[in-house]
Amino acid sequence: MVKTPFAKLKLTVMEVEGECYHGYKSGDEIILEDFTHPPKYFCLGLAHALFPTIYALSFGARFPFMDNQKSLFVTCPDGGKLTFKAEVLDKDGNVLFEPKDVEHKGPNPKDMVMEVVKAKGRCAYNYKVGDKVEVKGLKCPEGFCGAAYHTAFPALFACNFGAKFFFMEDPDGVDTVTCPDGGNIVFRVSRKNKE
Repeated sequence: MVKTPFAKLKLTVMEVEGECYHGYKSGDEIILEDFTHPPKYFCLGLAHALFPTIYALSFGARFPFMDNQKSLFVTCPDGGKLTFKAEVLDKDGNVLFEPKDVEHKGPNPKDMVMEVVKAKGRCAYNYKVGDKVEVKGLKCPEGFCGAAYHTAFPALFACNFGAKFFFMEDPDGVDTVTCPDGGNIVFRVSRKNKE
């Protein structure tokens, strides 16, 4: 049993095209104790593709174009063999449901900022404390470090869809996005316009 402040998540295999060597079949359900603990033998390719979605859902993101805004479809990165539906569960194990936003008119990319809040050692991009990079929606800023963007993407994805980080002083952002290259640079990712 995982002791966690985060909700359990349910993954349902919605569609299968081709053979999955993990043996997932249409209708299979996988329960995640939280977004940080996949079950034993869980497909790491799926975990990689799924992480931004389950991270965002765990912090209250909403996907207004979905029939249930508290869910999202995720496709297997291995040729799109499987489609999963990710959903948040309440304390009783029931799927949280928030109906589709009938007023939703299409993409509404948020204005966000990645700001360097800690720096140590050497950075190939020479980022230093106080440096800010503007981001519109999920578009990678031109010339930005790809490794840092890869690490920041789950936080950007979550912020873009309205997540709130309850453990942060300002819940409209998260200031623990750490460079994978030795942890030399730490970013704060936040929405410019508070929701």
